[in-house]
Amino acid sequence: MEKENLILYRKRLIPDECVLLKDDTILMCDDEMIITKWNTLRPKRDLHHGYSCYFLKEGFKVSKFLKEDDSLFCWYCDIVDYDYEEKSNTLIATDLLADVIIYPDGYVKVVDLDELASAIERKLCDTKKVTDALKHLDHLLQFIYEDKFDYLTEPIKKWSAVSEI
Repeated sequence: MEKENLILYRKRLIPDECVLLKDDTILMCDDEMIITKWNTLRPKRDLHHGYSCYFLKEGFKVSKFLKEDDSLFCWYCDIVDYDYEEKSNTLIATDLLADVIIYPDGYVKVVDLDELASAIERKLCDTKKVTDALKHLDHLLQFIYEDKFDYLTEPIKKWSAVSEI
């Protein structure tokens, strides 16, 4: 995977959409992770911009959500499936609906499992995708519960410091 001219998409099952992340800045890219800097596509009161680390072999994406004043709003972890097309140097990160939010006070919240159930009922994803999503969710939660989440946030902290220079 080449950083130069890498094309990133975020695909969602609910709602059904695939968005070109044309304004994201790729700070780092290798076969294990991609780190990006971005501004929100749809601004919200407490979310202005942030950084994301796509863990390509882990099945999740960890994002640092920041307020306009650069203070931490939360860490947001998406369970995802990655599809890379070498010929076009395109990566599609498909959101598999289950998410984990970690607030600055350390409170951990697992969300959108109802959406995953709805996707199963509506046959928007096959059994393998659901099984993979649950395994990736469990793997992510093990990092959090075993107090190893810093391992996942360290690349973002490093590259966000570099990008601010």
